[in-house]
Amino acid sequence: EKEGGGGEIFFLILILILLLIFLFALSSTLRPGRCASRRTGGVAVLGFGGAGGGKEFVFRRKTSTLGVSDGPCGGWVIFYTHVRVAAVAQLVEHHVANVIVVGSNPISRSLVVALCRRRVPVSRTFAAFVPPAVVAVPHAFVGPIAVHFPARVETNDELQSQYPAWDLPLIAEKTGIERRHIAAADETAADLAVAACESLFQRESIDREGIDFLLLCTQTPDYPLPTTACLLQDRLGLPTRCGALDFNLGCSGFVYGLAMADGLIQSGAAKNVLLVTAETYSKYIDDDDRSLRTIFGDGAAATLVQSSPTRTLGGFQFGSDGSGGDMLLVGDGGSRPSGDAIRPRHRKRWKSRLYMDGPSLINFTVEAIPRLVDEILAANDRTLDDIDLFLMHQATFKMLDGLRSRMGVDPSRLPIDMAEFGNTVSCTLPILIDRLRRRDQIDNDATHMLVGFGVGLSWAGCLWSPMGNLEGGGPIANHPAGGNPAVAPEES
Repeated sequence: EKEGGGGEIFFLILILILLLIFLFALSSTLRPGRCASRRTGGVAVLGFGGAGGGKEFVFRRKTSTLGVSDGPCGGWVIFYTHVRVAAVAQLVEHHVANVIVVGSNPISRSLVVALCRRRVPVSRTFAAFVPPAVVAVPHAFVGPIAVHFPARVETNDELQSQYPAWDLPLIAEKTGIERRHIAAADETAADLAVAACESLFQRESIDREGIDFLLLCTQTPDYPLPTTACLLQDRLGLPTRCGALDFNLGCSGFVYGLAMADGLIQSGAAKNVLLVTAETYSKYIDDDDRSLRTIFGDGAAATLVQSSPTRTLGGFQFGSDGSGGDMLLVGDGGSRPSGDAIRPRHRKRWKSRLYMDGPSLINFTVEAIPRLVDEILAANDRTLDDIDLFLMHQATFKMLDGLRSRMGVDPSRLPIDMAEFGNTVSCTLPILIDRLRRRDQIDNDATHMLVGFGVGLSWAGCLWSPMGNLEGGGPIANHPAGGNPAVAPEES
């Protein structure tokens, strides 16, 4: 028994020695001081304990300084006790990419409010053992938009003079299109994209170094490879740390792009996303094609999607039906042998590489899109009356007017504006938003719905409140916060 007792005492002494060694090592790493690193970016973790000694500590890990209490840093900042909220907010404003606030006391709540006012992303990414926190997740904010069209303009009057047999007045009545911009033979979608982006940078005085990610939506890329977005990164002089990718979607592309930008921002991977849509469908269309030449125009739009502490986008819903791929397609130019390629749904009447089955697309639209609208409204506890504007892909007047009737909405709530530039595929929605903004016809305090649909078949929709008022109308579906969205509390 004595031997067993001696062994237990020895074991306890050993544990005590190891504990003392651990505490000694910890005391050498937790100490006040300035941050040796002047890097920007990273994550700040601000934790608030009791009303103890009022000290502020820096957490050092290995040989790199990850945090600081009294200077700029590029990583973790851990405050163990009460600190001045204004000083903390000012400290992290320009030196960290994201902030995690731990704790639910008045200090924590005040800090969240202060950071949100400075538009510093604040989020919670800790495990369940962390004390309950009052947090705000960063979200995507649809910022400024710049649009660019090719110089050449093709009017219906010009087409009428070239093709006297074409009934242009009747065509214009159905399409709602009077003219289109057409890219030059040596002008590509990437060229239009560069011009739109440069216009955005110059007009809004945007720092290129602040762009974290470039998303390019196009179905007319410069090359099968390399990725056109990577070429745009170089041409625009964006930093090499900027992510860049193409995604091949048509008329639903802008909404899909917003969803991807929102995901990048919520995850903390990016704060400023450059969403670019650019198309030159005219290169797929034969001059004699009466059906397509009178509809499609070329153009590009650049949208800066920025991080915001309030939710401006939500309730994303998506749809795909590849069985309708034969309604709108270019059957050549890919890796699939021509003998094994998708065949047009009906007889191909024109020599264009692009084929479109207009009647089938109209039938698809008037069935699928009202259903999509109903699904978004139901999932987010809203009704048609809660939506101010239904901003939809500008396909043709006939198609959109059919949606107005099918949905039972007043024409003023589903605007149609494509007479001057035609159907520009993925660019129609940002062009529409830009034009409505310029005319001061978008209520920033209201909730609107964005909907894209077409080639694929592919469709998508979401809710959009320009000033971030989505929190007040019920749960936002398809969102990490679910039906309990994070709200920055009022200052105590």
